[in-house]
Amino acid sequence: MNLQHNENLKSLLSQSLREQQDSYTIQQLFEQFPTTMELLDVSEQQLTTIKGIGIRKARQITAMLKLAKALTIPTSEPYTVRTPKDVYSLLSQDLCHLTKEHFICLFLNTKNRLITKEIISIGSLNAAIVHPREVFRAAIKRASASLICAHNHPSGDSTPSPEDVELTKRLVNTGQIIGIEVLDHIIIGGNNFVSLKERGLM
Repeated sequence: MNLQHNENLKSLLSQSLREQQDSYTIQQLFEQFPTTMELLDVSEQQLTTIKGIGIRKARQITAMLKLAKALTIPTSEPYTVRTPKDVYSLLSQDLCHLTKEHFICLFLNTKNRLITKEIISIGSLNAAIVHPREVFRAAIKRASASLICAHNHPSGDSTPSPEDVELTKRLVNTGQIIGIEVLDHIIIGGNNFVSLKERGLM
């Protein structure tokens, strides 16, 4: 990957770990695993050789890297999203181990085929802070006809919060103005999920 991609990965890791990009841990990660592929394929055992990284943090890093890998490496077959279960199947394995909320968008073409997946923001333990402009800037850049939002609840409880509902309505309204439909917002918690569309909360 190019330098920009490397910087994006560094930014994602620092946000996920709540570390500065120039912190010892982040610097050591990129020094010991200088190529992107080396970093994406790193094992928990390799990570625990770095001072300050225990097994819990190593698991957090490998989960983050697995998600980054899934989002940056294109699939050979176009993935068509027809139901909320399709979204859950696509994202659940990558999101279930993360300790912070990750807000992800699936950008779709006119046939509901996946153009790309993208992390829009990483929140704290229980909040993914995202603004509609970030979502639609990315959607326009990808020439999306529509999009589906998804985020995880690290608590394992996929019940939508009032903030989740409010954000979804703002996104739907913005999408109507711009002309990019927000089809659904899926919340994933552990081994279950909730579709705000199916719940009538959009």
